[in-house]
Amino acid sequence: MRTTITLTSAAEEAVRRVMRERGLSFKDAVNSAILAGLDPDPVDAYETPVHRFGEARVPLDRALAVAADLEDEAIMQKQELAK
Repeated sequence: MRTTITLTSAAEEAVRRVMRERGLSFKDAVNSAILAGLDPDPVDAYETPVHRFGEARVPLDRALAVAADLEDEAIMQKQELAK
């Protein structure tokens, strides 16, 4: 489909930058930008990197209990300092 659109100078600069970076024609750069902006299910979804940190130092099945114990300990230390 052929149509005429009016781009802002910022939009034109962005399209021209994509053209240079990806070696695209103006038409292809505009089409890919429109699809990327309107596609509810992007193909290039971000993936969270995975890192190995070794074995856990505390039992993870009791993580909330450990956190509560540490919090209680910190509160008791603050109370001791306030005296």
